[in-house]
Amino acid sequence: MLLIHSGTLVTASDMVPADVLVDGEKIVQIGKDLDITADIERVDASGKLVMPGGVDVHTHFDLPMFGTVSSDDHYTGHKAAAFGGTTTAIDFIPQDEAPLRANVDLWHAKADPKAAIDFSFHMNITHLDPHVEQEIPHLVEEGITTLKVFTAYNGRLRLHDGDIFRVLRIAAENGMLTMVHAENGDVIDILIAEALAAGHTTPEWHARTRPAWGAVESVLRSAALAAQAKAPLYIVHMNVAGEVDQLDYARQAGLPVMGETCPQYLFFTEDELRRPDGAKWICSPPMRTQADNQRLWQGLEQGILQVVATDHCAFFYNGQQPIQYEGRPVAIPGKELGKGDFSKIPNGLPAVGDRLPVMWTRGVGAGRLNPMQFVALHSTNPARIFGLYPQKGTLMPGSDADIVIWDPQREVQYGVAYAQHRTDYNLFEGWQLKGFPEKVYLRGRLLVDGREWMGSPGTGRYLKRRPFGDVL
Repeated sequence: MLLIHSGTLVTASDMVPADVLVDGEKIVQIGKDLDITADIERVDASGKLVMPGGVDVHTHFDLPMFGTVSSDDHYTGHKAAAFGGTTTAIDFIPQDEAPLRANVDLWHAKADPKAAIDFSFHMNITHLDPHVEQEIPHLVEEGITTLKVFTAYNGRLRLHDGDIFRVLRIAAENGMLTMVHAENGDVIDILIAEALAAGHTTPEWHARTRPAWGAVESVLRSAALAAQAKAPLYIVHMNVAGEVDQLDYARQAGLPVMGETCPQYLFFTEDELRRPDGAKWICSPPMRTQADNQRLWQGLEQGILQVVATDHCAFFYNGQQPIQYEGRPVAIPGKELGKGDFSKIPNGLPAVGDRLPVMWTRGVGAGRLNPMQFVALHSTNPARIFGLYPQKGTLMPGSDADIVIWDPQREVQYGVAYAQHRTDYNLFEGWQLKGFPEKVYLRGRLLVDGREWMGSPGTGRYLKRRPFGDVL
């Protein structure tokens, strides 16, 4: 048994002095000054906060793209997540094979032997026919209760509106949630072709060929499709002020539509793409403007947005130069593949380990969020929406003992040398952070102790999620 005592417990609703008693993998008792006479392990959390482990519902590990693969797999990415206080991650399964079950099996083969934190899967639906429609309900038996559709990436990932409508209806009938990547693929394709024909090849053209208005209208269009299908909808990686406005409009109209944003859209702008190393900031959708940053913050503060995730999809900036990872040299082709052509730069950023420390410093530390909002956005809300609550995302008797002892006074000079991602750069290089995990537990097992890694591949457990998650 484990007793974490003398700390301040933080949940989505309360912040109170309390002790937490763990037996095996579960929390069994919470209270002030627990009088435990048994011979148990005691951890003094005086002056510290005790919070539930983070739940990141938007990650991409071991993902093939543009002739390479994302640099973090289900071990290295999970390890980085744990060092940042995240103990549950949900990854996306591409629909590359038929039937759908073949894709599920492929992703289990990738993840199961390597997983270092608990995990689950979403299923991309990028091709729809009667066979796929019949298969979708059976995903619930596998604990996969969420489907992702795209309004962009024509010819590869995009579904047209009629097919998205059909997916929404099938999902709603089976207690599943549809997630949407909202951009306008038709406009993007035209603008990319025009830019390249005109010789515009530098990274800022990645943003210029993906106009913000395409995202705004796609959010409203997707919400309208959900309304007509009588289905819940979750909008991923929102990056534009107008998207927040459309989400607010939909929610004010009583539609079951929810949204997430990511740290990169709160702190960076298109200006980063104009830097000599601008390829580091290429992701889809792209960064926008300071006005968009501010409106997204307002969306979090006002409860219009429900979740902060990461869309973690790390690549090397220079995959020709090896780095040392766990004592071995590693080099994976990365963003240098698009040198001289922005359209060939692998889209994605490292972020899964950065999310909680960065958002604490710039959110709670800056007075934009209180500690309860922080826990709600990063742990409790995602667990509730995605069918994991109360097993994950909270601290209560019966919940998994996924616990972060958080030192609000710990100061860190952050960057690639401190983060644990398997890549050669960090977006937050040189940032001074205040507030960082001291100890991280997964189901009662110590994973991170300061800077020491106690985890190993294969200790993470696959989570079968329940259908009919909460609509917040």
